[in-house]
Amino acid sequence: MPLAIDRKVPEFAAEATGGKVRLSALQGRIVVLYFYPKDNTPGCTTEGRDFAAAHGKFDEAGAVILGVSRDSIKSHENFKAKMEYPFDLVADPEEKLCQAFGVMKTKNMYGKQVRGIERSTFVIDGEGRLRREWRGVKVPGHVDQVLAFVQSL
Repeated sequence: MPLAIDRKVPEFAAEATGGKVRLSALQGRIVVLYFYPKDNTPGCTTEGRDFAAAHGKFDEAGAVILGVSRDSIKSHENFKAKMEYPFDLVADPEEKLCQAFGVMKTKNMYGKQVRGIERSTFVIDGEGRLRREWRGVKVPGHVDQVLAFVQSL
């Protein structure tokens, strides 16, 4: 069943830089799940920096931020350390979360068709319901939109 606004998000568990993360363990907190294509690329680095800069405000609003890509834990650990991100990165090399949230898309890259993650963000409330989604995200100003929404909950 596809995810729908105001519906419960099915339980998930995945490896992350801080250890295994489970949606049920985050109950009572707002979860900002942002999917990005690849560690150490310009757009993804900028998006991560924007989330890191606003981390304190998300925390004050009761939200936890999780970045998700298909990169390995080792890649995530290096990327997180290098960028000094104050939030965890989730490794999804088998695309389980990507499939659950429907973010895998065919894209054109230098004239070639490639399968990859469509930059997307999802906000899950403290009861585990999907409250908002952004797909095909453009990085500039995006984190401000997400923060304003989270603060309105």
